[in-house]
Amino acid sequence: MKKFTFLLLMLLMLQAGLIAQERSVEPSWLHRDVSALREHSSDLGSSGCDYTPIFGEGDEESRFPLSVGRFGELTVHPHGVCPAVAYPRREELYLVRDGNGVLHYEQESHALAPNDFTYVGPTVRHSISNPSNQSLRLVVVSVKIPSDTFIAPPGKLVVANLSELKEQTVEGHPKSVLYKLMIGPRTAARDRINAAYTVADFFLMDFAPAGTNLPHHHETAEEIYLVLDGEGKIAAGGGMDGVEGLHSAKAGDAYYFRPNCTVGFYNQSTAGAKAQILALRAFVPLPKNPD
Repeated sequence: MKKFTFLLLMLLMLQAGLIAQERSVEPSWLHRDVSALREHSSDLGSSGCDYTPIFGEGDEESRFPLSVGRFGELTVHPHGVCPAVAYPRREELYLVRDGNGVLHYEQESHALAPNDFTYVGPTVRHSISNPSNQSLRLVVVSVKIPSDTFIAPPGKLVVANLSELKEQTVEGHPKSVLYKLMIGPRTAARDRINAAYTVADFFLMDFAPAGTNLPHHHETAEEIYLVLDGEGKIAAGGGMDGVEGLHSAKAGDAYYFRPNCTVGFYNQSTAGAKAQILALRAFVPLPKNPD
């Protein structure tokens, strides 16, 4: 009897260990080196159009982000055309990195140039084409809209350019980082385009030498940083004060931060050391039955 009890206990312990091994801990933040990523099949892909996921759909981590469905790079080859798409409860953001193209918005067409950005609301059928002889590269973001959010009829297409925006400080952040506020909520008036439902802000940060975006967190929002230029240190949780986890960040590095994760950036202190980060912050609905 004692031998049987011992064997049963050992089996239970072994089973518990196997279950613990199968269950992975949910990450507080994620890091991707964009230069190492490859294109992935998606509804945006075609023979002339490649989508490379950074976070969200197509990425190896399927549990995060929460509200951001897609954050990645879209490459439209010379004379290429991406399939037309429309999402009933998603909003999309585009930023042109390189090249020229055309955004087809329902029956309307609008030329796209480097540093152009725009917002496409839910239900709007749209696509991107590239009539030029050079590749067109864009950052594309798709964000989910909660089912209980009222959706208004689509608004008029607005395409703006980063050159139109004046750099500014933001209350609560150091003056060593200047912001270009691109796209924000439809209920606000701070950004160049105020049309979003779930997007809290889509913005560009420009850091002076030794500049910093002091470590902070957002209780009801997730955030993504994509380093466009320069290098420094990203604060991504870690330690009792959240700033002990400093990680190297160079152009092409992308970081995702879940709600309540400490996030920040420290630029290099050498003379002339500038850094630019494209950032997205999206609201995350609170769970109806929190644990």
